[in-house]
Amino acid sequence: MPTAQERILPLALNCIVVIVILQRILTPNQIIELYYFFLGILISSMTCLMLAVFKFKASIHMMGISGVFMFFIALSIHFSININGTLALMSVITGAIATSRLHANAHTYMELILGLFVGALPQLLLVNYWL
Repeated sequence: MPTAQERILPLALNCIVVIVILQRILTPNQIIELYYFFLGILISSMTCLMLAVFKFKASIHMMGISGVFMFFIALSIHFSININGTLALMSVITGAIATSRLHANAHTYMELILGLFVGALPQLLLVNYWL
């Protein structure tokens, strides 16, 4: 989607789907880690939606991969497991996604960095509630 205005409807629908998942499928009483992961996804999507309303494009690809990457880091700490190979692979994949978005002229450096922070920060902040 080349403009920020074209992102509003898909992001709004994504927020609605995640809200339904949080209310109907996942509850805080079940798998708490997964509940807060989806809550972080909701916060990231809502932030990206607000940015789109204000006509700024953040990279949704970077938002997604950085959120998953931060969740994997938190899981490795929480369960005290060594997944260094997976984390290294996630780091390479994150760099490959950023490079491909730049190569396709889909985003600027600032949009990629903003997408990285919009995806990672909610996951990082919500770790305190389940770790």
